[in-house]
Order: sequence, then structure tokens, then C-alpha cells
Amino acid sequence: MTEIAHGTVIVQSGEAVLPRWWRTVDRVTIFCIFSLFAIGILLGFAASTPLAERNGLDPFYYVTRQAAFGGLALVVMLVVSMLNPLMIRRLGVIGFFGAVFALAMLPAFGTDFGQGAVRWFSLGFASVQPAEFLKPVFVIFTAWMIAASQEIGGPPGKTVSLFSMVVIVGFLVMQPDFGQGALVVFAWSVIYFVSGAPMVILFSVMAMVAAGGVFAYANSEHVARRIDGFLSTEIDPTTQIGYATDAIRNGGLFGAGLGEGTVRWTLPDAHTDFIIAVAAEEYGVVMVYLIIALFVTIALRSYFRLMRERDTFIRLAGTGLVSLLALQAFINLGVAVRLLPAKGMTLPFVSYGGSSLIAMGISVGMLLAFTRSRPQGEIGDYLLSRQR
Repeated sequence: MTEIAHGTVIVQSGEAVLPRWWRTVDRVTIFCIFSLFAIGILLGFAASTPLAERNGLDPFYYVTRQAAFGGLALVVMLVVSMLNPLMIRRLGVIGFFGAVFALAMLPAFGTDFGQGAVRWFSLGFASVQPAEFLKPVFVIFTAWMIAASQEIGGPPGKTVSLFSMVVIVGFLVMQPDFGQGALVVFAWSVIYFVSGAPMVILFSVMAMVAAGGVFAYANSEHVARRIDGFLSTEIDPTTQIGYATDAIRNGGLFGAGLGEGTVRWTLPDAHTDFIIAVAAEEYGVVMVYLIIALFVTIALRSYFRLMRERDTFIRLAGTGLVSLLALQAFINLGVAVRLLPAKGMTLPFVSYGGSSLIAMGISVGMLLAFTRSRPQGEIGDYLLSRQR
């Protein structure tokens, strides 16, 4: 009766970590991530078997590795999602400097695995691609810098983040890896835009990107060939785009059936960059729509939850992370249906790739931590209070 009369609030103290996490985390997003991983394993049984046979390995060698890396990625995702934003910011900044150092060491200690681009460190039993781990921690560093710059007497965070972005893109172009460089520029631009920055800076960055694209087209035969193939009115049936187009066309609405697809025997990257072609041929457009719906659900739910967040760093970092996830999925799907020029980029949680899976687990774990429900007023109430 005393509590009712005087309006005091009963504070729950000593609540265990797991119950509090389960009560506040976005469980729908977790379900969507696990669903994407399950679909990836299902598609891996069909897509990776021909590659294993060509390499003289067990038929399910790549599926087993994907399950192992994916399981580790999901565990990492759940653990990271239990951390508080301050801990994520500290670990993210430390990880940023470590990832930049690893990226700088690639020309001396990296390998290209015969693909013409030095992007990996070979560990014997596995390989590590630093660029994959750099993306989420770059978002954390950029959000921290820009959020700090908005405080009274804060550092010139926008300038520092811009300089960092230019340096990182320079390292990526040297590999060369224009796709990851474009993702880094996009992540920085989104965070910069959400922070309320002047549009003139964004237009300047876009002009620089356009100039870089023209330079790459004029000086790189590889880039020029891909862009020319994209602009061509005819599709070469012996290219990966040609195989993918035939697979999507043959799949129709409901697909040819489990194990009945043929594109996996002719498409070199059927288990990675073009795994959506395998999904379309064997399970039809219905499976493609399901995958798209899962990504859209993750993005929209994250954006809506971040709109209620009043902490500047959390809002900027969360927006950068979910935008990066959505763009990578869009690029992968867009390349497969020839909406975009060919670019090697995995479909998050679906394609095969150890570095990609684990790095994406870290990224989504951070996103889940930022979108957890926290006791706070609505962002509108907070903005109104600042104007009074």
C-alpha cells in the first residue's frame, strides 16, 4: 500500500544474465538468422558436392566445414549480443586497429590462392580474410568518432573517420578488392548521413567514388571486362552470369526438386557467390522470395528498434551495421539476376566461407546488442526536452 500511495518503483536486482537477455533481445531477428543458416546448409548439400568431387574430397567436406564455421558464428553472435554497448565499443575500437594492421600486412604475408588478389592469410588448416572482420569494427569506430564529435569540446571525429575510411579503401584497392572498398564507403556514408552531416560532403564522396570507378575501368582489364559484360545486350552462356540466368529460368516458381539441379556442376562459385542460383533452380522463386523476406524482416525490425534509441552512438552504429548487412545481401542477389555487375560477394549466413560467416556473426551480434530493449524515454521526448 505504501508503494502504491507514494509511487515508488520496485527495482529487480540480481536478475540473471540469460533471462534478462532473452527478455530484451529481438527474438524474431535471431529466428531469421538461424533460418538463413539452415537454408545455407540445405543448399550446401547440393552446391558444394560437385566442388568436393573435383578436388578429390569427401562429398560433404564443404558442408561439414560450413556447419562448423556457421555453428561457431552463431555462438559468437549470441555471446556478443549479451554484451553491453560500452563493452562492444571498447572491443570494437581495439579490433579496428588490429584489423587495419592485418590489412596493411597482407602485401607482405598474404596469399591470393591463385585468384589474382592478395586478400587472405593462410593458416594451413584455414584462411582468414581481414577485410571481412574489418567491416563491423570500422562501423563501431566511425560511429564512436562521429558521436564523440557532437559533444561539446569533442574531437574532430568526422574528419578522423573520413581519413580512416580513405586509408582503408586505399589498402583494399591495392589488393585489389573494389567490392569491399565500396561497402566501407557505403557504411561510412550511411553513418555520416544519419548523424545529420552536410550533404555537400556526401556528394563529394560520391563524386570521388565515381572518379575511382572510372579510373578502375580504364586501368583494370578485370574490372573493365565485368562492366562490359554487364552492359552488353547479350549474355555469354559460358560465363557465371550465363549459368546463373539459365538456372533461375529453369527453376520456375517451385523449382526442379532437391538434387535435380544442374547448375551446381557447371558454376564454379555455386557454393559461394552464386548460391542463390542453386536455390532458384532446385526450389524455385519461392525459396528466393523466402530468403529475401528474411533479410527484409531483419532490416526493418532493426531500423524500427533503432528509431526509438536516443543514445547517439548506439543509433549510428546499429544503423551502419544493419545497412551493411542489407547492402551485402542486395549486391549478392543483384549480381545473380544481372541487376549489378559481377562482383564476388557472399550472401550473409547462406554462402560458404569461414571468414564471412564468423565476421557476420560478430556483426549481427553487435546489432542484436544495440537493438535490445533498454529502459529509456522515446527519442521524440528526448529531442523535445533538449529544445526546451
